[in-house]
Amino acid sequence: MTLLWQLFWAFCRVSLFTFGGGLAILPMVQKEAVEAHQWATKEEVLDYYAIGQFLPGLNALNTAGFIGLKQKGVAGAIAAGLGIIFPSFVIIMVIAVAFLNFSDIPVVQHAIAGIRVAVLVLIINIVVSLWKVSIPGALAFLIFIGAIIAGFFFSLSPVYIILIAAAVGICFNIALKRGRRRGV
Repeated sequence: MTLLWQLFWAFCRVSLFTFGGGLAILPMVQKEAVEAHQWATKEEVLDYYAIGQFLPGLNALNTAGFIGLKQKGVAGAIAAGLGIIFPSFVIIMVIAVAFLNFSDIPVVQHAIAGIRVAVLVLIINIVVSLWKVSIPGALAFLIFIGAIIAGFFFSLSPVYIILIAAAVGICFNIALKRGRRRGV
């Protein structure tokens, strides 16, 4: 029961102190799951996050669920998932009521603009800290550049970018293994 509570509480903190969703959760997940509790490695968190992109629903929920599943099975996935959902649910309900009443006030608008800047800093921080893990070699760097070009210049769907990147990685790995067998 203690581990279930730890999973719930850790992901409550992730949910409470992360603004922006998506990539913004990675620094907090890394802090809680990798550094504080050693429930996963940086590589595993990235894998869980990447797989979570393919699944329906919230990426934070999917990532938390994978970590909880690894630690305590289905009960762990539920505890971690509830930890992610509960604070957000409460906060969103409070904000919705307040925002309807105070959204036209300049101070509120400036606070929201400041939160956007903080989220950008968090995203840049996680990209820098996970660069070596995510892009270990020349091929990964070329896939990265190709993904940026496909996304920004051709507006290709992230689903297609991920599928193409996976296919390129698999094909390169197969070609590399064949080349080693032939002595190339």
